[in-house]
Amino acid sequence: MRGKTAVVTGSTAGIGKETARGLARLGARVVLVGRDPERARRAAAELARDTGNEQVESVAADVTCLAGMRELAARVAERCDGVDVLINNVGVNGPVRQETADGVETMFAAHVLAPFALTRLLLPLLRAGAGGRVVNITGGIPGGPIELDNLQAERRFLGWTFTHYNHTKTILMAMSRRFARVLEGSGVTVNVAYPGHGDTPMNRSLPIRAFPYAYRPVVPVVKLVVPLLFGDLSKPSRSSVHLAGSAEVAGVSGAYFDQRCRRRPWPASVLDERTCDVVWELCERLGPAR
Repeated sequence: MRGKTAVVTGSTAGIGKETARGLARLGARVVLVGRDPERARRAAAELARDTGNEQVESVAADVTCLAGMRELAARVAERCDGVDVLINNVGVNGPVRQETADGVETMFAAHVLAPFALTRLLLPLLRAGAGGRVVNITGGIPGGPIELDNLQAERRFLGWTFTHYNHTKTILMAMSRRFARVLEGSGVTVNVAYPGHGDTPMNRSLPIRAFPYAYRPVVPVVKLVVPLLFGDLSKPSRSSVHLAGSAEVAGVSGAYFDQRCRRRPWPASVLDERTCDVVWELCERLGPAR
């Protein structure tokens, strides 16, 4: 990926940071994005030192709000003539429903609206190169039904087996599939990567009350086992690195890849065209103007 520029959101820790590390090792210029300026600078310095790639830099922005997304897009445009890869990795999770400064439910803002808005805002830079790639990272246990009357957790946030985190990660897939169709013929591709599970700072910090009621009795055991089984974060970053840089997927768009970089069928809920219409219309209403 020498000569390529990649922007990775949510990349100061966890899977996003390992994704950025993988891209830096391939020789890409990597722009790390995080909310905390000092933490972002430290992460960029660490990756530059570890990979021997001096083209690792950072930008601080809160991509859960429109002002932060616009600021990020403007700062990237100031630094870069083009963007070859945009990896939308930022993730948030928690036990209660919250809203951003824009009045948007926070998980929907982070997992669905931010990838939609940043892709739209950075589209001129993605088109500037040959074959710009957008990689949206799902997570958790996606693939369930998409509740069109509950897209922002208006009716429920948690249930016996339901979490809004998994819900929004599935909604992200529907938005991505539609965006790929919208961009057909533009030279810009949009795909979704499933990383699998990882022992990330976000997952470690989750309180028991953030889990569905049925799972709470086993959460203490899960928290003991996860570091042993999923501590190597280079594994869940493989699918995003693959979609960002592999020649095998050049020109592929509107596809879903698992943690082993294998193409998989979309869940039934994501294939429902009315669902995609409703999700897209909400993103257009909440997101930046064209």
